[in-house]
Amino acid sequence: MPNDLFRPAGPAGVAMLTRRRAGWAAAVAVVLVAVTVPAVWWSRADGADQPAGEKINVATAEVVRTDMSTVESLPGRLGYGAAVAVKGRGEGTVTWLPKPGASVKRGKQLYRVDDQPVVLFYGALPLYRALGKRNTVGRDVRVVARNLDALGYAIGRQPSVGERVSQTRPAPAAPEPTGKPRPGSTAPAKAAPATVTTRVTVRKGEGVLTASLIRAIKRWQADLGRPVTGTVAPADVVVVGDAVRVDSVTAAVGDEVAAPLMNVTPTAKVITVSVEAGEAGAIERGDKVSVLLPGEKTSPGEVTAVGTEVKPPDGESADPNAAPKLAATVTLDDPKVVSKIDSAEVEVQFAAETHEDVLAVPIGALVALSEGGYAVQLAGGGLVAVEVGMFAKGLVEVTADGLEEGASVVTTS
Repeated sequence: MPNDLFRPAGPAGVAMLTRRRAGWAAAVAVVLVAVTVPAVWWSRADGADQPAGEKINVATAEVVRTDMSTVESLPGRLGYGAAVAVKGRGEGTVTWLPKPGASVKRGKQLYRVDDQPVVLFYGALPLYRALGKRNTVGRDVRVVARNLDALGYAIGRQPSVGERVSQTRPAPAAPEPTGKPRPGSTAPAKAAPATVTTRVTVRKGEGVLTASLIRAIKRWQADLGRPVTGTVAPADVVVVGDAVRVDSVTAAVGDEVAAPLMNVTPTAKVITVSVEAGEAGAIERGDKVSVLLPGEKTSPGEVTAVGTEVKPPDGESADPNAAPKLAATVTLDDPKVVSKIDSAEVEVQFAAETHEDVLAVPIGALVALSEGGYAVQLAGGGLVAVEVGMFAKGLVEVTADGLEEGASVVTTS
């Protein structure tokens, strides 16, 4: 992740860096208080004022080489993500609807119209035409083929990209003859062909309504108890990306189907984080995060999506002067940790800045020097002046000549 994460240009960025550095300054202040007494002890290292034979015990820690990151914590909400509306298609009367909270998978009915099931298919393209004519080519055909195949129906071989298939369609009506017939002409007019055959090339992402696929459609229709026609109409299925959870039902049994029927969400729980538009460019899909859950439990996660639609913060009732925001979606690595939680407020920690392969010591190992700056005390040795860098998770980045990984330094216990 880039080092300039959450460091937007302009006054907002300056303010953010100021807050971060203020936090580091506070951490250093704590260190100074903690090391005040040890600093006096260093000045007496020759043991001039120590009682003879007295043994002093001090804590030590090793200098480690590691990657260090600061974090930016943002509030998020655990739930099922944004709900989307499902609208009925075609004509008829709604005769059954699912209950809120129900989960529906591929091939299962989502609702019923005229006591016929309307089932769920997975895909990115809704059906937009009736599919029943052999050798019809299109991406909508591929949706039907892939779903029936996934449901266990034998669809046969699908033509490959670049293959050509023959399509037969009715020939256009012959134009009416114009002008008067030539005197003495007795030749009969030629009859127009009843059909026209064309060759169509299969492109990437398209399917072909082969004879085998039509037979699979008929078997599927028979299993559903629908009329066995071999034709799939747009109103027969609802195409979504994956399994859905019914969030709410907005229609009633007996309503006309061509209306909003319900709102659905994904079945997997996700965390939604609102990010100011100026900072969202630093968050990328695949970024690793840490999520603070209820009960102070921390669980790792990953950014799985970053929205592109800028919205006012927290709806229309929010402060009109507040910065617009984008939604980032985070998925937990282990969904089981929230299996008993449907909704909760959480904190999501994003890596704000990373220093790789640096030396670090516990913050308590820092010693404030009277002439300014900091040092660490080598166990059994003297002070080594260091330059400090990033503070993170109880460690501080240090740079010094002669200080190596594995060296023991004195620290507060």
